[in-house]
Amino acid sequence: MRYACLIYYHPQTLFGGSPQANAALAECAGYDEVLKASGHFVAAEALVLPEEAMTLQVRDGKMSAVDGPFMETKEMLGGIIVIEARDLNEAVRVASGHPLATIGHIEVRPVVDFSQPRPVL
Repeated sequence: MRYACLIYYHPQTLFGGSPQANAALAECAGYDEVLKASGHFVAAEALVLPEEAMTLQVRDGKMSAVDGPFMETKEMLGGIIVIEARDLNEAVRVASGHPLATIGHIEVRPVVDFSQPRPVL
C-alpha cells in the first residue's frame, strides 16, 4: 500500500543555521537513496516557502485566488514523500528515519486506492 509522508517544519528552525538543522538538510538526499534501496521509495518533492504559493477556489463557476497558503500556521508543509509499505505501522517506521523528523513533524497518511469502494461517512 502507498502512504504519503507530509513533512512539516518551522522555516526558522530548518533554515536558521543550527548544526542539527544543517545536518538534517544534508542527509535528506541520502535518505531518498536508503528508501530506494529498500524498495519503499515511490516519489519525493520538496516545496518552496509558502510566500510563493497561491490558494484558489471555484464557487458558482468563478475562480478566486489569493497569495499564500490556505492556512496561516507557524509550521509549513515543506515536502511530500510517497512510500510503499505493508501497513501503517511499517510506513510510520520508515518515515521515522527521515532526517527532518528530528526537527519537524511527519504526518503519515494512506493514499486512496480508487479501485476500492469509497469510504462511507
